[in-house]
Amino acid sequence: MSILLVAQRRDMKPFRDAILNADSNIDVEIWPNTTNPARVQFAVAWHHPQQIWKSYPNLKVISSLGAGVDHLLRDNTIPDNVQLTRVVVPSLSDQMSDYVLTAVLNIIRNSELYRNQQLESVWKSHPAYLKDELTVGVMGLGELGSTTAERLYLNGFKVNGLAQSKKELKGITTYTAGTLGEFLNQTHILVNLLPLTPKTDGILDLDLFKELKKPAFLINVARGEHLIEEDLVYALDKGIITHAVLDVFSTEPLPDSHPFWGRKKITITPHIASVTDPDEVAVLLIENYKRILSGMDLLNTVDKKRGY
Repeated sequence: MSILLVAQRRDMKPFRDAILNADSNIDVEIWPNTTNPARVQFAVAWHHPQQIWKSYPNLKVISSLGAGVDHLLRDNTIPDNVQLTRVVVPSLSDQMSDYVLTAVLNIIRNSELYRNQQLESVWKSHPAYLKDELTVGVMGLGELGSTTAERLYLNGFKVNGLAQSKKELKGITTYTAGTLGEFLNQTHILVNLLPLTPKTDGILDLDLFKELKKPAFLINVARGEHLIEEDLVYALDKGIITHAVLDVFSTEPLPDSHPFWGRKKITITPHIASVTDPDEVAVLLIENYKRILSGMDLLNTVDKKRGY
């Protein structure tokens, strides 16, 4: 039996090496170089090519290489009997919370404004926001969202959270989907960490932006498909949103001609908020691989109906 690593735009050799370093007895192959497709029972995928799974008749499990699984859920060629899992490891939550905390601190201290002034040789000071003047709202309180909300609270920010069901997080007021409007009305800095599902696709639109408390800011670190890009451009031009920090995009890499480039009110990073570490992930992948061989329950399984 073998593990198959599949990705179109990512070098999977470090993950193969990490798995073999942890357990040299495991047979690991990288797509498309598969010697015997019938031996593949466990696959690890990140933005895989469509229509490839039919080549592996004994496939039992596909694991996402990250916490997100939308790239798997939208592939209707995956057989119903194939289980889906995702990667949930401490470093992903730590990286994400560090990224968001940095972005929030940059917002309240006007870091991007000063960066733009530097490029134009402008010496001018601006009043900073106080931490208790702006409330941060975290949409999505899964592993990444909960850790991020807690990190912000521990750093002195007022934090609200939005989740499918009520959660108990120290110092954080949580809202559910039925009270989305109330959550938005109390939020200045909106952090999107929702899973991408049919219900959340396009949720970051003009109507939502208008409900935010002013001044309003957006940090999107979940998926590019959550955002209606034209609505954000309009909201920035009209002052509905003061600044946006974007790490994810519908098309990646972001095309050279994209209207987001060159806008002073948008901070762009190339999907680096939370990056999977091969050595850490290898331990989890091997554990689930051995569990499937032994007929045991898997870790971090995905509910296909719920979308996460």
